[in-house]
Amino acid sequence: MALPTMATGFTRATFVEWCGGIDEGPYSSVSAGERITFHNPELLVTSTAAAALTERVQVITNIAVLPLHRPAMLAQQLATLDVLAGGRLMVGVGVGGREQDYRALDIPYDGRHARLDSGVAELRRLWSGAPAYAGGQPVGPSPHRPGGPPLLAAAMGPKSMARAARWAAGVTGFSIGADPEEIARGNRMALDAWETEGRDDRPRLVSGSFFLLGGPGADDQLKRFARAYLAVFGDRAADALAQLVGISSPARLLDALAAAEAAGCDEFILVPGTVDPDCLERTTAALTG
Repeated sequence: MALPTMATGFTRATFVEWCGGIDEGPYSSVSAGERITFHNPELLVTSTAAAALTERVQVITNIAVLPLHRPAMLAQQLATLDVLAGGRLMVGVGVGGREQDYRALDIPYDGRHARLDSGVAELRRLWSGAPAYAGGQPVGPSPHRPGGPPLLAAAMGPKSMARAARWAAGVTGFSIGADPEEIARGNRMALDAWETEGRDDRPRLVSGSFFLLGGPGADDQLKRFARAYLAVFGDRAADALAQLVGISSPARLLDALAAAEAAGCDEFILVPGTVDPDCLERTTAALTG
């Protein structure tokens, strides 16, 4: 279950209630995403607070846009988060899809894929205890786990999957409409990339989608949320993509989860379109009833 950081009205009370409900519920992880030019709270601060407010669930950064960060600083922040989470951290990384966020931080959009690969290598190097520079000292603290937390790649196409197979523990995808065929294609692409790379391990396969459970009008509310979230891609694209969302009832939720499991997913992350804790309560009831 993702925290409702992308919905409007997110407050401390919202945050505390959702963290408690997620940790006590039938969920495997708590997660949040990263955007700069949007109304959401910052990813690493939010994830660290979520780690402090939970005891059981895994904490996932889904995703950290690595080329927006200085690798040494990010290595320290994520190692700190891993320590505070007691080793429950899993780090999703990618290049993002919003040039506006790069412009806001005055960081080049071009070359971001190469910087992702070099940034991952630098994270691993620093987490191994290597000095930050020749003759310097290591970046602290040491991660909870030797070598650092596992990395998931937000890879979608064949080229990014091939690169991910060189360094990731798995992939984290997203299907706006929770399309089982789309999810299955992505999972097969990851499995093929791992095999081509000659890896013996199976990638962890993660996907997700927007959802909203509520009373009458939940489907319309979900589509409005998706439209607002996707507005960065232009009105025409946002209007079309928002029509694809549809996990707005317990039956649709259970069908989507069953389809994702059949498509090979190890985990499916639900991204709520509302801060209303009633959505979380309804979801828990649907999953445990």
